[in-house]
Amino acid sequence: MDRVPSIARPDWQKAVESQGLHYHSADGRPYWDESAHYRFTRREVDDLERATYALDEMCLQAVEYVIRENLFEQFQVPPQFVDYVKLSWERDEVTVYGRFDFAYDGRSPPKLLEYNADTPTALLEAAVVQWFWFQDQYPRLDQFNSIHERLIEAWRTVGQFMAANPAPASSAPIRPAPPPEMVFFTALGGHLEDYMTANYLRDTAMQAGLVTHYLDVEAVGWNAGRRRFVDEKERALGWCFKLYPWEWMVRERFAPHLLGARDSTRWLEPPWKMILSNKAILPALYDLFPDSPYLLPASLEPMDGPHVRKPLLGREGANVSIVGEGGAVRAETGGAYGGPYVYQRLHPLPTFAGRYPVVGSWMVNGYACGIGIREDATPVTGNTSRFVPHVFAG
Repeated sequence: MDRVPSIARPDWQKAVESQGLHYHSADGRPYWDESAHYRFTRREVDDLERATYALDEMCLQAVEYVIRENLFEQFQVPPQFVDYVKLSWERDEVTVYGRFDFAYDGRSPPKLLEYNADTPTALLEAAVVQWFWFQDQYPRLDQFNSIHERLIEAWRTVGQFMAANPAPASSAPIRPAPPPEMVFFTALGGHLEDYMTANYLRDTAMQAGLVTHYLDVEAVGWNAGRRRFVDEKERALGWCFKLYPWEWMVRERFAPHLLGARDSTRWLEPPWKMILSNKAILPALYDLFPDSPYLLPASLEPMDGPHVRKPLLGREGANVSIVGEGGAVRAETGGAYGGPYVYQRLHPLPTFAGRYPVVGSWMVNGYACGIGIREDATPVTGNTSRFVPHVFAG
């Protein structure tokens, strides 16, 4: 694994915008960065792939463990939603994707930093934008990236699950009625990155043969008479992908309706992903698999020695503290947060030319299928950290 300087394409802004990346720069600096790329060997790609499959299997076992041992309070799941999560797991409700974030230097095994299991971002960059960059710049090499193809396969799986699990009929007439194979897509209004990511996923669903419709999450309505979530045309939402985290949904004003519509509206990602999208999964995994080469010691209680303190329900690197020997804080990020924390043994990120990369490894439809790399000049990856493409040789 190495970081190699590159020459950016002269028209890179126009190129990435044509692929949907309209948020390629922030505060006058590139977010999408072609001035360098990471180069891997085949063995290193195999290492990342192997770790991803192993951790996916461990995570599924951890969900079963959390449910069996009734550990929902540790995961901040509101009590009224516990049965909803259990039902979703018992139904084996389909999942599309997840992203494991690794510290990896190409020499020692990848170490799991966190699992983005519900609303992973940087998907368009990883699946599409870096693929076209690679085709333009290094076509004689290779790239660990079949994310796009696996997403199309995932939506075909969703379609099969929809056909086998139709929503129950309403006691009141549903007019207009959406096609039974329709999937609604929703994201936070006014947020360009979320909008483009949701619509990229919508495009892959259409390529899989599904009928789709997009609406902002603020436009999702509740029809009390029909006891259905509806869109702006009063069409019932039978299946809905939401780029909107479960920890927000279950705490909002309409949250009780989620329970009333648990049979009539199925969500992607499904409710059982509440367990995996919470950083409390890190201590649970370590408790179950303390000898795994991919896991770092983690606890819900403060630990001695160098460690990282992370919010249970944090986002984009906010409210993270890196604590050294003697409890001295080496680095920390701000943000409003008053909830509990997880403590994870410090595993310093590798540095390349003064940059700290985190390797995001994608799991789609049950396949480890590609990586995306975010790097920063600090050891904490945040919402302004740059996306840097990759290739591999051999």
